[in-house]
Amino acid sequence: MMDKLQKIDKETFKQIFWDHGEDFKRLHPRYQDAYIQEVIEKMLGCGDPAHGYTTYFCDHCLEEKTVAFSCKSCFCLSCCKVYIDQWVSHISQALYEGVTYRHVILTTPEDLRVYFYQDRDLLEDLMKCGVAMLTEAMREVKKAEIDVGYVVVLQTAGRSGHWNPHLHILMTSGGVTPDKRWIEVNYFPFEILHKKWQYHLFTMMKERLGTAEIHQEIDGLWRKYPNGLVAYWEKGKVPPGGGGLAYYLAKYVVSPPISLRRIISYDGHRVCYWYKDHKTRRREKADVPALIFIGRMVQHILPKGFHHIRYYGLQATCKAKKIREVLRKVVMVVGRAIQGAYRILAKKGYRERMLASTGRDPLLCPRCGRPMELWQIWHPRYGVIYDELKEIMRGRYEPRRVDPDRERDVGDWPEPMVQLSLPLVRV
Repeated sequence: MMDKLQKIDKETFKQIFWDHGEDFKRLHPRYQDAYIQEVIEKMLGCGDPAHGYTTYFCDHCLEEKTVAFSCKSCFCLSCCKVYIDQWVSHISQALYEGVTYRHVILTTPEDLRVYFYQDRDLLEDLMKCGVAMLTEAMREVKKAEIDVGYVVVLQTAGRSGHWNPHLHILMTSGGVTPDKRWIEVNYFPFEILHKKWQYHLFTMMKERLGTAEIHQEIDGLWRKYPNGLVAYWEKGKVPPGGGGLAYYLAKYVVSPPISLRRIISYDGHRVCYWYKDHKTRRREKADVPALIFIGRMVQHILPKGFHHIRYYGLQATCKAKKIREVLRKVVMVVGRAIQGAYRILAKKGYRERMLASTGRDPLLCPRCGRPMELWQIWHPRYGVIYDELKEIMRGRYEPRRVDPDRERDVGDWPEPMVQLSLPLVRV
């Protein structure tokens, strides 16, 4: 039985990097990359007023409250919930009303994962390869040319934090034909995905790398995996509704490599955490040196500008606006309900998030309970970007006088012209 988990403070994750970050960077030049260091520094500065803050003021009892900026990064264990909420809001708006979706998982064999670690550009090819395979499979099953929608999410972390690149794909359960008809795929022999995914992945790796080493490696993998690679097709429909569907996928794909509740202990040198093994379906412990733990975390920081969520087919950004109305018409023709199929989730601000998680309004004065007003915003790069006191001194809230004859604010009148007294000259 697993010991009762100790309560770990939210600063524990930061403390590990404060204690051993410099040693790790010195021992691993690969991670001295400016962008990786920027992500780490951003996480370490999360919640520190020195990295920006907003001040609120109660004009009744003169109480002030300062709220430090958060980093809103998926690498920060304190902000991952914010990141997930933003992702869910974005995905819920990208889904089409009245269209059901299915969840597909495509894995990579352990023997090939090192190539994706060494060359991160291969990760983009991996995402395209998964879409190409599913497109071909759908066309073969329906014996027709159909355009299917895909939301492809790249996940690089395994449950234990190891490097394990794989794909989570949210795909429409049907497609649109060239003559704008909707074809539903109610039955799909998902067993064919194993061999088909194996063929597409191995072929892509050979063409992309083209070395004698990779050809020899893949020839051996054909014999090692005679039944194909793991490709999981969600047999039932994923949870209905934009919110449920997006949250269902979010727990797999946009969570950080580890959550705060999974850290059991940190003694200054070693980190102990737990994970649920997908084979044994039991909780397993990992007790590793702090440097190893940092390595397992930072290896999942993808290159700057890399989009680990991409849209293809009917979900492609360039098609979304045009295809949305077409889909509304075709799904109504097949008799599918549109209203209430998906709900758009608005992004939550600081106040809404705190209300949802704690049930308390953070912007009510702790003394008198009245709403506090925004007073000042300070950014470390730009300085004070909003100051309510200056706005008051400028007369922003002064009542404006109106000329009843001209019905015009006095403040809008032009400056009076200077009248010069000149002697009358007769010509």
